[in-house]
Amino acid sequence: MLHFIPAWYQQDQWCENEQKWYVRRMHTEFDDTVKQIQLFHRSKVHPYQILLLGYSPNFRHFLHRQGVYHAPYWSCFDAIQQVQRKKAMLLSFHNMKWPEHIEFIYTPFVVAAMLKGEIYARIEFGEYGNPIQIDMFQNGAVSRRNLYDDRGFVSGTVVFRNGMPYYQDYLMENGRWKLRHFLEDGHVEVNPRYPDYLLSYSGQEENRTFSQMRYEHLEQVIQEVLASYLELLQEKDLFCVALDPRHVSMLSQVLKRRRIILSFFESRYSLEAHSQGAKLAAEAGYIVTDSQERSRSIRRVLGGKNQRITDISPYDTRVDFGISGQLDVQKILVPVDGMEDELFKQLMEHLGLYLCENDNARIHLFTRQADYDRKDRLLEKVRQCLKAASLSRSWAAEEEEEGAAENDLERLEKKKPRFFVEQCVDDLSVSKCMREQRILVDLRKHPALYLQILAISVGIPQIVATKTQFVEHGGNGLLIKETGKLESALEYYLKGLSNWNDAMVRSYELGRKYTSGVLVEKWKEVIRSFG
Repeated sequence: MLHFIPAWYQQDQWCENEQKWYVRRMHTEFDDTVKQIQLFHRSKVHPYQILLLGYSPNFRHFLHRQGVYHAPYWSCFDAIQQVQRKKAMLLSFHNMKWPEHIEFIYTPFVVAAMLKGEIYARIEFGEYGNPIQIDMFQNGAVSRRNLYDDRGFVSGTVVFRNGMPYYQDYLMENGRWKLRHFLEDGHVEVNPRYPDYLLSYSGQEENRTFSQMRYEHLEQVIQEVLASYLELLQEKDLFCVALDPRHVSMLSQVLKRRRIILSFFESRYSLEAHSQGAKLAAEAGYIVTDSQERSRSIRRVLGGKNQRITDISPYDTRVDFGISGQLDVQKILVPVDGMEDELFKQLMEHLGLYLCENDNARIHLFTRQADYDRKDRLLEKVRQCLKAASLSRSWAAEEEEEGAAENDLERLEKKKPRFFVEQCVDDLSVSKCMREQRILVDLRKHPALYLQILAISVGIPQIVATKTQFVEHGGNGLLIKETGKLESALEYYLKGLSNWNDAMVRSYELGRKYTSGVLVEKWKEVIRSFG
């Protein structure tokens, strides 16, 4: 059995990222573990399950969003709270106990419960329309917050004092509190009337008693329950750990002498900054990274202490013909997250100069940051760069200037925006965006591997400043070391179709190295290495 231990935490807390339906998603849910589970789920590579350490009352909905609803899992907080329900259930707030004469007011975002003209409760819903949270009010201020499990019961409640969260109770299915987590100093108390937690494995159930009635930190409770569960597992089981600062210290202790695969993904964890992780990496049975570049970096840090390192792309390629050739304009996708100001300034200047030579070109700045004003701030930054380069600021205008005469065609054409912002958080919107692009330009020191894989899948060329395994110079793209060479590189692919078509063919040839079948074989090799 292979056990995946993910890093699905909310802002460095031991809880999930579920959010209200009307709030813009501020992060992507996709990471290495999500992709690995999808691969194992589809391909039946090896028996597996998820070891979920954080508090996740809406975990079934998360699995459904990732297309792996039936993925097997063990939840640490289900064990703590002795939850035995497995399937999601419909839960209507109308079926809850309310005072007489309660009145429900339906707003565009929430349902407000009014009692005698005053706010009594506010009901919040998740993306699937299920109630996830109800705030209770006293004298106009929140006094209690109930958290609902997607299996149809109250899973937790937060008690407020002086308008601030004071403690959080983790509840059993019958509504009795099991743990009380005091938020000011972080200590945890166990209900002495219910001192047991429930371990379930292979159809067997076993109750064990907490070793203490008071813990200094919630992490100590999680560590004790997880360690007890691991005692039930077989010695030959494997553990694929998504390395993350939140759990690296704890797992270093509970997984001693276990067979471990460490998974590194993007910039989530730095061995240079965390000695605990470097020690764990040196002792791990295998290390899996998302790229050859990261593998080389880890080898340098470890200095030869662990040579069992391989890169397995978390993203697979597939032939997905884009539609950029059907559009009247040539869209150039430029990722800008994390880009240095000086590079941004130079890049915008050269892109602006290229627009002077190509009337059909359009610049689409790509960001995965979901801040509500991210688009406006980026366009204003572009306008400043264009002004400094004596180029038209109106190219980065969000809307055409009002008051222009309808017959003033020359002025209207001059004011037409040519810089746009693609604000994509979830992978569906990223894929849709990529299918419309004619070329990808990523001149950052650390290019986005996911975008490079998508570019290979849709068959568009890439212009990069950092060499990666996903771009072959002169094949599916160009490697340039200076921004001054950007205009000629764009001209190479966008003036005519010959070079662009050659890059498309090479992209599809290169994509064969990263299909699901190839990734499956790499994972099988890692698993076989443990004997």
